Amino acid sequence: MTTPMLLESPSPLARSGPGLASLEATLRKDLERLEYPKRSWVLPRRTRDGQPVLDVLIIGGGQSGLAAAFGLMREKVTNLLVVDDCPPGFAGPWKTFARMHTLRTPKHLTGPDHNLPTLCFQTWFEAQYGEAAWQQLGLIPKEMWADYLDWYRRFLQIPTRCSTRAGALSWRAEDRCFAVPVQPVGGGATETLLARKVVLATGIDGSGRWETPEQIARLPRELWAHTRDDIDFEALRGKRIGVLGAGASAFDNASVALERGAAEVRIFYRRKSLPTVNAYRWAEFVGFLKHHADLPDADRWRFIRRILEMGQLPPHDTYHRARAFPNFHIHGDSPWLDVQAVDGAARVTTPHGTYTFDKLIVGSGTVTDLSLRPELANLIGDIALWKDRYSPPPQEANGDLGRHPYLGPSFEFQEKVPGHAPYLSSVYNYTFGCLLSLGFGGASISGMKYSLPKLVNGITRQLYVEDKDAYFESLMAYDVKEFEP
Repeated sequence: MTTPMLLESPSPLARSGPGLASLEATLRKDLERLEYPKRSWVLPRRTRDGQPVLDVLIIGGGQSGLAAAFGLMREKVTNLLVVDDCPPGFAGPWKTFARMHTLRTPKHLTGPDHNLPTLCFQTWFEAQYGEAAWQQLGLIPKEMWADYLDWYRRFLQIPTRCSTRAGALSWRAEDRCFAVPVQPVGGGATETLLARKVVLATGIDGSGRWETPEQIARLPRELWAHTRDDIDFEALRGKRIGVLGAGASAFDNASVALERGAAEVRIFYRRKSLPTVNAYRWAEFVGFLKHHADLPDADRWRFIRRILEMGQLPPHDTYHRARAFPNFHIHGDSPWLDVQAVDGAARVTTPHGTYTFDKLIVGSGTVTDLSLRPELANLIGDIALWKDRYSPPPQEANGDLGRHPYLGPSFEFQEKVPGHAPYLSSVYNYTFGCLLSLGFGGASISGMKYSLPKLVNGITRQLYVEDKDAYFESLMAYDVKEFEP
């Protein structure tokens, strides 16, 4: 992968700020001053045979999972654990399959900081490189964002198990908790974690999977890769590459292939022309970000359907990164009608011609389908989807939107049949699948400023309300005297 450009100018990034030690000292003071109420309050829970139960298990240790954990810790929910299947420092896509140079969101955007100025990315950056460097910075280099998140995890002492994969959740009615098998990535003994609440913070594909059309998936595996895969781009030197899709990731992978010496790269997409208007920039205002969930179902549906209909365009720099190569070609109005393996190559037929490639790269995004998620294998039959709650006008039909989970106001799953599986409200879908129900939430930095408080408040509310009788008993027994009359 090419080295990301840290500044808009070619100058190297020199460390000129006061340093992380100074920032961390200030941040500790800020957290101490804001630590009210201080006392722990969540009642400990054990199973009938005495096993300890986590208050919250968070599956996914990227930006959403870590920020959710810290939000809960600030509310004195400390009996929690984050599990993530990546090694330390590699959570999320930033150092693996994200092949752009920078984040696509504006650098001033906030979210994981929970409105603490000393915790935001800008402060972390300026502590190391100075204010002048921040002013010169265009967009945030993706590797630097990954480093910020790793620092965030370590400094805030968020309980995390890296390189750990979670399996299917099961509800234990007798113990009023979920049993979740976890196993080290690469093999090892399986352990069962018990938790009252579970947060799914599994990213863009967390409510489905990265999609590969069937006609491509049936080809020999050496002939194709998904943008999500670990691709050996050096092996593509001198090769003919066909890319399906015209989103940012498709252009990113095309660019890397060209930079590594591919003979030619051709991108194909269904639309007659590339989108040039970014609906996500329109959506970055308080009304939508904070209150999309407050709209009636019909309005939530039409807003999100329109955003998806407008399409996800490649950012300006992403587009021109690829277009700088004369051996890069764009084919609009060109769905792949047929794909065949012929003489060790892939032959692609479109409405406008047939092409032969040494390698195909699939950049067609994700599909929403909770039945594809291993974590939900035991719960899927009872989870309410949008198609169970809302029928759009025929002209607004959209199968993928219909498969989105119909979530409550705090990202919690809802029952398909009321009263049949009430425990589902203790599982929170803080993934990109929340888009229709709550707008930009999980897996979207843009929405974190407003979505994190909803998630955290929903969890603390349940933890308190469920144990209201025990809290009342503690009130009845409370006899700490302020003075002797």
